[in-house]
Amino acid sequence: MAGSGTSHLRQHEDVVLRVENLTVEFPAKGGKVVHAVSGISFDVLRGETLGLVGESGCGKSTTGRALLQLPAPTGGSVQLDGEELTSLNRSAMTSRRTDIQMIFQDPISSLNPRRTIGKIVAEPLEVWGPKAEDEQWKLVSEILDAVGIDPDSARYKRPHEYSGGQCQRISIARALVMEPKVIICDEPVSALDVSVQAQILNMLEDLKAKYGLTLVFIAHDLAVVKNISDRVAVMYLGKMCEISESDELYARPAHPYTRLLMDSHPEPNPNAEIDESVVLGGEIPSPINPPSGCRFRTRCPFADERCAAEEPTMTMVSEGHYVACHHPLAEAS
Repeated sequence: MAGSGTSHLRQHEDVVLRVENLTVEFPAKGGKVVHAVSGISFDVLRGETLGLVGESGCGKSTTGRALLQLPAPTGGSVQLDGEELTSLNRSAMTSRRTDIQMIFQDPISSLNPRRTIGKIVAEPLEVWGPKAEDEQWKLVSEILDAVGIDPDSARYKRPHEYSGGQCQRISIARALVMEPKVIICDEPVSALDVSVQAQILNMLEDLKAKYGLTLVFIAHDLAVVKNISDRVAVMYLGKMCEISESDELYARPAHPYTRLLMDSHPEPNPNAEIDESVVLGGEIPSPINPPSGCRFRTRCPFADERCAAEEPTMTMVSEGHYVACHHPLAEAS
């Protein structure tokens, strides 16, 4: 149940990031093409957090990187405050990235092991200013303190002297130092212990309120996404399945794939009854040769001939709740 369409895009003056028909493809052996992201659309309001969820390989991280033009998308539109990023040359895009930053999935490998923490966080300032070292350190010190890292201790230390959770805090500080309008969080807590995850998520919420951040939060952990997101978009095999306000999506999933994702999430209750009827079978498709029509049809219990012949488009099932499915679990309005 993955489709296309732009009916869910909002006409709102506070839209800071607007993505329309984004497509990312990669060449493969034998002249084949990997269809990593295929025509997805979404928008994010200023100060909002959009959660992007789906199983591994669905195109979440590729989408996040494509927003920063790393690599540039094969097709579609990415607008930041109304400016089309896909049409900018390399120099102009480098300058524009000061307004859209990324927190990478692996907090340790994303930090240069040869540089001190003070230099790592100050590196963007060395390019864009201020140039004076004492002014740079003042900004770096404030940001490190905001993310819970002692600046005086960290100034001359290197990444290997910190834990994974501390390195992720440093990565967040590096993203914040240029005061960006949008931050792409690519599974920023997936490599961390549960207790540390909670600390990072609480810190992100505090920083969002303090700095007025706008976030695109990529994750496969549904519980994490629910707690931090205002809206949630569900992806499957490079397509968008469903998008809605967070509470509405979790209370009333309209897409069979969304419901399966939620049912697969373990409940922290040893006495909970296991619903053995929830089984995701069928053929696991390849992004090199995706199924015709609906990409989820080879694994969907409700698939029929229409699903094979016709790709579903985004349809409203309730106010602000859209699903791309020929057989939604909620009646279309």
